[in-house]
Amino acid sequence: MVYVFLANGFEELEALAPVDILRRAKADVKTVGVSGMNVTSSHGVAVTADISADELILNDDLEMIVLPGGMPGTLNLEASEIVQRSVDFCADNDRYIAAICAAPSILGHKGLLKGKKATSFPKFNSELEGADVVDDLVAVDGKIITAKGAGASVEFGLTLVQLLVSKETSDSIKTSIQCKV
Repeated sequence: MVYVFLANGFEELEALAPVDILRRAKADVKTVGVSGMNVTSSHGVAVTADISADELILNDDLEMIVLPGGMPGTLNLEASEIVQRSVDFCADNDRYIAAICAAPSILGHKGLLKGKKATSFPKFNSELEGADVVDDLVAVDGKIITAKGAGASVEFGLTLVQLLVSKETSDSIKTSIQCKV
């Protein structure tokens, strides 16, 4: 199971492009409304989440969580107890944690990036406490995946598919969507 957290003020591309790409790969993905089922993006797009935070189950079925950026979405994610518990669960149980744009700052604040290669929207690089900050669109270091921003959303999603499913599936989706990244 992959949980993609949606908090009011999330960046649409950073949340929905990975959801789309993961679902094309037949991954079991659910969007999680942090403050309820109805969530509004940073650009006023209303989205209905698959489940609310109250329905989230942290167990052995969990493979990955995804934290989209956006403002104030990232701040709302970081303030969420269920997001914090989910990050801790993944860190403690060797599960993937993926964050894009401003959201890697959440991992930096928790000390999860110490000694790890990571990237984010440049304005947030100083929040990646202890990280080896790289200029790549997507950075993978162990079970931590970080990405720069909205323009990296497709590559971010393809990387998640490669890690969870296979490189062949990621390459097939890349071809089918005419991606040249």
